[in-house]
Amino acid sequence: MKKQKISDDDNNNPFDAISHEIVFLILDHLLPHSLDVKSFSLVCKSFYSIESLHRRHLRPLRTHHLPSVLSRYPNLSRLDLSLCPRVPDSTLHVLSSSPSLSPSLRSIDLSRSRFFTPSGLSSLALRCSNLVDVDVSNATDMRDAGAAALAQAKNLERLRMARCKMVTDIGIGCVAVGCRKLKELVLKWCLGVGDLGVGLVAVKCRDLRTLDVSYLPISNKCVPSIVKLPYLEDLFLEGCYCIDDDGLAALKDGCNSLKTLDISSCQSISPVGIPSIGSGYASLKRLNLSHGIPVTFALVTGLKKLSMLQTLKLDGCMVTISGLKALGDCCASLTEISLSKCAGVTDEGLSYLVTKHGQLKKLDLTCCRKITEVSIAHITRSCTALASLRMESCTLVPKEAFVLIGGRCAYLEELDLTDNEIDDEGLEYISRCTRIKVLKLGICLNITDRGLSCIGASCPELIELDLYRSAGVTDAGISSIARGCPNLEMINVAYCNDITDTSLTSLSKCLSLNTLECRGCPLVTSVGISAIAGSCRQLTKLDIKKCGNMDDSAMIPLAHYSQNLRQINLSYTSVTDVGLLSLASVSCLQSMTILHLKGLTASGLAAALLACGGLTKVKLQMSFRSMLPHPLLNHLEGRGCTFHWRNKVFQVELDPKCWKIQLEDNNTLQ
Repeated sequence: MKKQKISDDDNNNPFDAISHEIVFLILDHLLPHSLDVKSFSLVCKSFYSIESLHRRHLRPLRTHHLPSVLSRYPNLSRLDLSLCPRVPDSTLHVLSSSPSLSPSLRSIDLSRSRFFTPSGLSSLALRCSNLVDVDVSNATDMRDAGAAALAQAKNLERLRMARCKMVTDIGIGCVAVGCRKLKELVLKWCLGVGDLGVGLVAVKCRDLRTLDVSYLPISNKCVPSIVKLPYLEDLFLEGCYCIDDDGLAALKDGCNSLKTLDISSCQSISPVGIPSIGSGYASLKRLNLSHGIPVTFALVTGLKKLSMLQTLKLDGCMVTISGLKALGDCCASLTEISLSKCAGVTDEGLSYLVTKHGQLKKLDLTCCRKITEVSIAHITRSCTALASLRMESCTLVPKEAFVLIGGRCAYLEELDLTDNEIDDEGLEYISRCTRIKVLKLGICLNITDRGLSCIGASCPELIELDLYRSAGVTDAGISSIARGCPNLEMINVAYCNDITDTSLTSLSKCLSLNTLECRGCPLVTSVGISAIAGSCRQLTKLDIKKCGNMDDSAMIPLAHYSQNLRQINLSYTSVTDVGLLSLASVSCLQSMTILHLKGLTASGLAAALLACGGLTKVKLQMSFRSMLPHPLLNHLEGRGCTFHWRNKVFQVELDPKCWKIQLEDNNTLQ
């Protein structure tokens, strides 16, 4: 085991005697927490050096510092540039010519980057010989020449090209010929790719395990080639409207290793084609039929032979009682069922289904508006091992039913009760689910601080809490959550009108907090945000829209302490040019929404936009478009910033109860 040399000058530093291997083990446990790693590297010079040698993954915010960064981290194998909006060829040339990086680089993510050309991609592919993973999703300007450049990476195993809409069969043909070792290929929304390109991939890339051709204009012609892939495990055909029953029937003649099949939104598939799935895919574990044909007795009968099926998604489908009952009598291995926004889900069918599938771990009943306490009683009696239950807008479920959830489903980790009639008694029972990590209580007008105090006292593992428009919540309830849930990472108290700075001061004790949404809280001021900024150093997303008392004095501490802040919404606040300009020191800031700021001038806005060098998305009032100099806008867009111009008229906020009535009226019309 290699040890650090100890000189006479370093006798007082015991850390120098620790072997690299032991320190590497310590760093392995710190990797998920970048702030901890940074603190670790600042302990002493030897730790700084060892951390540099240990790091394998880098996710920079800018590309212009890469040369110096690469010299510090010689053993990088994964480079994530998704936070860098501008990655020109010069950057890719620097990466590929680096003597330390080019032989060790195995993965690069360019999924949100622009401005690179085939020249840069070619340099990367040719010089980084061990590159196995490339993501160029959203490269909407990339054409066949760019795909041909990537095809020179002969050892590539994973290639994601989602939304590369200018690439055609010619470019994909180059990839198929050049990248014979591909195991995963994502072509979702590559609208220029058709049967010829997909067929070539299937013929040439025999090791494919995952193929995503969702929303491609392909037909049954390419199916015979796909079915001959000997190791294919995951096939995604979502939105392939030209694939019909004949194509599905052809699939059953091969793909014996298939484990995942997604044919959601395939409008040309009818009930006649479904039996092909049941007879052809004995090893299938995950099936997605969402937004497709009605779930009837005949359809489900065609799935009876799928004895290994674990996940079934039927979101947005019309379901019948007989269909749900038939589903209860088959697919005995099911652990996850999704019925989100399925019309026709009733107590009779759902109760039978869950009674037969007591082993369920995940159940999604979002917007199943016809179920009542009868369904909840059967779910909680039969599916006691549930880890995730989503039942947003199940408006006929009475408050008494939520007592059953807390009393019987002790293993719940995720619970979505948005827009339901749950009250404090229900929350008291829900607090018995001590493992719960995600709890959504938005638009629950019957809950108060008393119910939240029970959650805070009994659910220490809670990391996400949504209280959107739950108007009965005040500072006392939030303080209870802050005391009892120290690992809280996300909280939404938007439009909880009685929330004040006291709540934010309490939440400042949750040091892992990264997302705070408190829009529409008129009593919150700069004092509360200052407390959050001073303590919650991992804050990445802040929404203070319609907090009228929020002014420039809140921006100063954010600029000083919140160096990880990436997204902020300042619309309808009292922030002026001064506050906006102060945010320029937040190097991570990428997204900014600034609508209806009365104290904002064109010159102040221009200065702030120019100073915030990392911006990738800005939402602005349309009136500013003619006020800002065109050369400035062109410069910012060239830097990688996208502008979204809005002409939204100021809207007076409704009372929470009036707002819910309006929401229910809209749902009825739908």
